[in-house]
Amino acid sequence: MADIGVLFPVTLWATGFAIMVIGGLVKGTLGVGLPLVVVPMLSLFVPAPQAMGLLVMPVLLSNLWQTIEGGNVTRGVRRFGWLIVMQLVVTVGTVHFTRNLSLHGFNVMLALVVISAVVMMVFGHSFEVHPSRERWAGPAVGGVAGFMAGVSSLTGPILITYLMALRLRREEFIGAISIIYLFGAIPMYGAMLWYGRFGIDEVLLSFLTLVPMLVGLQIGRAIRHRLSEVIFRRLLLGLLTVLSVLLIVK
Repeated sequence: MADIGVLFPVTLWATGFAIMVIGGLVKGTLGVGLPLVVVPMLSLFVPAPQAMGLLVMPVLLSNLWQTIEGGNVTRGVRRFGWLIVMQLVVTVGTVHFTRNLSLHGFNVMLALVVISAVVMMVFGHSFEVHPSRERWAGPAVGGVAGFMAGVSSLTGPILITYLMALRLRREEFIGAISIIYLFGAIPMYGAMLWYGRFGIDEVLLSFLTLVPMLVGLQIGRAIRHRLSEVIFRRLLLGLLTVLSVLLIVK
């Protein structure tokens, strides 16, 4: 990132800030989509691991904000606790076991994640999970999300698909996914930093990206409160479609 910044400092930073505003806007409106939107877009200008590192503080703060705003944290942790635990364990394990992968091996793993994500995005919205099946479905989804997190930091496709299949209402959906994201992001970023996926420089720079993210987040929140449940779900499905295209291109 530093080399690119020396050549095009104004252009690079302006582009990065614009991308973060867009990511914050999507996050504020739909409750999801910050890394899903920002990582593929930032990766067009900086290496993917650095793009992941630049999102550390925005992801943590935005999900903490929405978790507190949504309330019922205890209820959410109780309902999705095993999903969160499984995601944590598999995330750390995946980062550990992929730390010595060659670039080719990493690309193969990333390609598998992309293909799986696209399949879930295209077909997942038609599924429905009955509450009686959450006991085993939650940990299974947590394991898949943990693998995707350890490889690419992109857990959104599987988690969005699962929570939509539970037919949660808008505010329930946003509260639940924020809790899962928050408890998943802390060990994920910690493991990536520990094993050298990115460095402390990216984490420090991520504080600067908080400003444009918060601007977009506030605009998105204002938009969200004007949406009906039907429009909210349609926009969510639209986001999944757009992201599937981005993932294929990436």
